[in-house]
Amino acid sequence: MKWLRFVVAGAFAALLAGCGAGEHEDVKEWMAESSRDLKGNIPPLPELRPFPVVSYDAADKLDPFSSARIEPERKEGAGANMPDFDRPREQLESFPLETISFIGLVSKSKSKARHALVQVDGVVYQVGAGNYMGQNFGRISEITDTEIILKEIVQDPTGQTADWVERQMTLQLQEGAEGKESRK
Repeated sequence: MKWLRFVVAGAFAALLAGCGAGEHEDVKEWMAESSRDLKGNIPPLPELRPFPVVSYDAADKLDPFSSARIEPERKEGAGANMPDFDRPREQLESFPLETISFIGLVSKSKSKARHALVQVDGVVYQVGAGNYMGQNFGRISEITDTEIILKEIVQDPTGQTADWVERQMTLQLQEGAEGKESRK
């Protein structure tokens, strides 16, 4: 029985050896003939030049792309309405007035003081008379059932003088927010 295994294995090996001897000889000759004329001429890599080191000297200066840091030019003797540049800025002064939405009212029954609920970037804030909003030094002067009245201080829009002028702006209660008054 063992000798039968050796006979079968030997026959199988002879068949495999016979198949591989001359099968792809024509392809091998064509490859050898075609590659005789080929010359590998790869140009050398270009020399890498180091870039000059440039130091960044403006790290302590104002970022020119920060919208929260935009502040008008301070001019001496610019009229009686000139804003106080040295007072601490409130959080809602970093947003343009167009991005602030008036969404509701809160009334405190004992003091009869009204506070408005405003929304900016999905965050709700409570403001009252005297608070500042917007980037033009807008101060809330009155809160009614349907609007917030602000007095803004801007530089003369005609550009003829360096004076600061006062203008009145309003924020209207957003549609669908009517009747959202809560009492505390």
